[in-house]
Amino acid sequence: MSIPTDRVTVALSDRGYDILIGPGLLGQGSSFDSLQGQGDSSAVVVSNPLVAGLYKHRLLEVLATRYRQVLFVELPDGEAFKNWSSLDLIFEFLLKAHCDRKTVIFALGGGVVGDVAGFAAASYMRGIPFVQIPTTLLAQVDSSVGGKTAINHPLGKNMIGAFYQPLRVIADLDTLDTLPDRELAAGLAEVIKYGPIADNAFLGWIETNFDALWSRDKKALAYAVKRSCEIKAWVVGQDERESGLRAILNFGHTFGHAIEAGMGYGIWLHGEAVGCGMVMAADLSNRLGLIDEAYVDRLTRLIERAKLPIHGPALGADRYLELMRIDKKSEGGEIRFVVIDSPGRASVRPAPDDVVRDVIAAHTA
Repeated sequence: MSIPTDRVTVALSDRGYDILIGPGLLGQGSSFDSLQGQGDSSAVVVSNPLVAGLYKHRLLEVLATRYRQVLFVELPDGEAFKNWSSLDLIFEFLLKAHCDRKTVIFALGGGVVGDVAGFAAASYMRGIPFVQIPTTLLAQVDSSVGGKTAINHPLGKNMIGAFYQPLRVIADLDTLDTLPDRELAAGLAEVIKYGPIADNAFLGWIETNFDALWSRDKKALAYAVKRSCEIKAWVVGQDERESGLRAILNFGHTFGHAIEAGMGYGIWLHGEAVGCGMVMAADLSNRLGLIDEAYVDRLTRLIERAKLPIHGPALGADRYLELMRIDKKSEGGEIRFVVIDSPGRASVRPAPDDVVRDVIAAHTA
C-alpha cells in the first residue's frame, strides 16, 4: 500500500515553512521544488559518516540537478561532538569554499547534525538558508522542527545556540528502515511526550499502535510523525522563542538534560534521558497533587515498553539539582519544571527542592 506524502505547515508569518512527511522523499526532485538559491548558488550537505554512507549519494544526485555546485562536509558522529570544534569545522569549510549568502546548507542526519548545521547556518555571514533532512525518528518528530539550533557546553546541554528556522523539513520515512532499535526507542520517547502535554488521545493511539510502530510499519510511523509535527508546529506557531507555551515541549528534559550532562554526552542517548526524565517529571506532577498515581504508572509502563530506562543514574541529588539549575527554564537560580496539570495539558512551575530530592531518590539506581 502506497503512503501519500503529508504536509504540515509551521505558520510563522514570513518565516513559515512546510514539513514534508512520507517515504521516498530523499530521491524525489519534487521534495526540493521552489527552494531558495536554485540555479546560481551552491548547496552544502552536512552529514556524518554513518548517514553519509547510506544516503549521501542519493541526495547529491538530486541537488546536482538544481544547484550550480554541490559540496559535502562530514562531521564526527555522536552527541559528544555537538561542540565548538564541529561548528568551526563547518565554518572553515564554508570559508575555504568561498561560500556566500546564497549558499544553502542541507542538514542530512539526526539531531546532532541538524542542530550543529542549523547553528552554523544561523551564524555564517549572519545567516544563510538551510534545509533539515532528518534521518532519525527523534529528529523527524522534534529536533528538526521549530528552529532551535545549538551546541552543547560541558556545563549544560544546548545552552549556546540560536533560534533560526529552516526553509523546509524533509522527513523521509524510508530512512527509519536503517535506524538501530536503540535509536528508534529514543525517538519514541519524543513521540510519547506529546500525549501527556497536548493530546491525551494521541497517547492512547500510541499505546494501541505500539507494536506497529516498533515493527516500523510505515502507515503507523507516518501518522506518529505527522501528529507529533502538528502538535509541535501549533506550539511553535504561538511561541517561537520559548517565552511561554513552548517550554511545555521540554517535558522530561530538565531531568533528562541533567542525566546527559552528568554522565557525559553520548553515554545516554537524548531520547533515553528524556524517557527517564518523563517518568521523574510525571512522579513530580503527582507529588504536587496534579495527577494521580494511575496516570504516572500508565506513562511509566509505556516508556518501559519502548525499551527506555525508567531509572536514572545515581549521580546524587545535589549533583542533579546543580545541573538542573543550569537550564534555560530556570529563573534567578530557581529550577522550573514542565509538569502535567491534567492528562493532555502541561505547564511550567517551580517545585520545592525537598520534593525534587524525593523524586530523584525514588527513580535513581
